[in-house]
Amino acid sequence: MKKVAVFLAFIFAVAQVAQAQTIGFVDSEGILAKLPAYKKAQDQVNSIVDTWNKEIQQRYKNIDDAYKSFQAEQVLLSATEKAKREQEIVDMEKQTRDLQKQRFGPNGDLQAKREELVKPIQDEVYAALEKVAARKKVDFVFDKSASANMLFANPKFDLTDDVLKELGISGGK
Repeated sequence: MKKVAVFLAFIFAVAQVAQAQTIGFVDSEGILAKLPAYKKAQDQVNSIVDTWNKEIQQRYKNIDDAYKSFQAEQVLLSATEKAKREQEIVDMEKQTRDLQKQRFGPNGDLQAKREELVKPIQDEVYAALEKVAARKKVDFVFDKSASANMLFANPKFDLTDDVLKELGISGGK
């Protein structure tokens, strides 16, 4: 009996705490998609990625050409010259892989460029979200675009349009 009373008291306390909390959600991808500065930053990042991809593709083409040339000429080369040419091809491949890692690796140039161009915009959105949450007295805000776990959300708790207004973007969804 004592355990049941403690359990019921616990359930009652949790219900009281949960009732005192307010929640909201936003569609961060939708917000970012409506920001001209974000579109511009994404276009800049995409342009840089295209340039780097072309550079790396050209390097791989040069490696392939060097290898084909080596195969065609190897019967005419001395053992020393063969070893030298093979090593040049191996070095070219290593340099290209290193460049690829430098550009697209986890802490590479692409990550740094995104951080430089996109993070200030994300920070601006977060600041606007904080203002909206404070004004509406919201304790928790979830992102429906980033969470596959949100199966249902009542539209009355959607703060997306409020955040867009805070950012000076009109014409919500």
